[in-house]
Amino acid sequence: MLYPDLFLSLEKARWNLQEDIPWGQFEAAKLTDEQAQTVKMNAITEWSALPATEMFLRDNQNDSDFSAFMSVWFYEEQKHALVLMEYLRRFRPDLYPTEEELHAVRFQFDPAPALETLMLHFCGEVRLTQWYRRASEWHTEPVIKFIYETISRDEARHGGAYLKYMKRSIEQFGIEAKRAFAKIGVLMASGGRAGKPLHPTNLHVNESLFPNDTIQSRLPDPDWLERWLDKQIQFGKEWEERVIGGILRNLSSLFGSEFKTVGDLNRFRKSLAAA
Repeated sequence: MLYPDLFLSLEKARWNLQEDIPWGQFEAAKLTDEQAQTVKMNAITEWSALPATEMFLRDNQNDSDFSAFMSVWFYEEQKHALVLMEYLRRFRPDLYPTEEELHAVRFQFDPAPALETLMLHFCGEVRLTQWYRRASEWHTEPVIKFIYETISRDEARHGGAYLKYMKRSIEQFGIEAKRAFAKIGVLMASGGRAGKPLHPTNLHVNESLFPNDTIQSRLPDPDWLERWLDKQIQFGKEWEERVIGGILRNLSSLFGSEFKTVGDLNRFRKSLAAA
């Protein structure tokens, strides 16, 4: 089982919301209305770990090890929502999310292949790591800069945990797992080239609710994500290449093959399909 060791490693890195965040260093003059609004949107988006966890538990009923790990992942992701909400409660209470706004992002996801979903969320963690690093650079108020740095490190650790489960899946399911991971890897590493960086929160997940079946579509400001990335934190080519590079490096290690480009990975995917 992976869960016991993962629990211990994540426990050692865990931070305390009250004691480890430098709340006393807040500088009101360095927080703009625009920046504060993005904190609210990110807080609500992080709350969507709730329906994601429900999905994982439903679709992995045959895997108690991974399902137990969800207890740690869910706790830490909800704490991300909570620390952003606490920031607003202390310094911009007028923007504190309502219970209705939070509940709006809780809806049922359609069943999906567990291996593909695992890879999808691994890529999501790689992307969030970089999004939050860039957000920390964009913000000017020191406390929220620190918060984004902190949760970025959490997302990186979560990606590492998912990678361990991906390695175990290859040991268990062989080429079936490789095909699933390569397929989603190509998709997630190519999204930015198509003008829309892909992340679990902006993918359609419930056919009966289409088009309001993405997390982003159910936010108070559905257009927020694209504006945040393009106009505010300016997550440009350099940062997108870090995301793609992270996906390719990890898959290179996982598959024992070197992927320098998405094209390399796609050719590998086609070789698996033909095998």
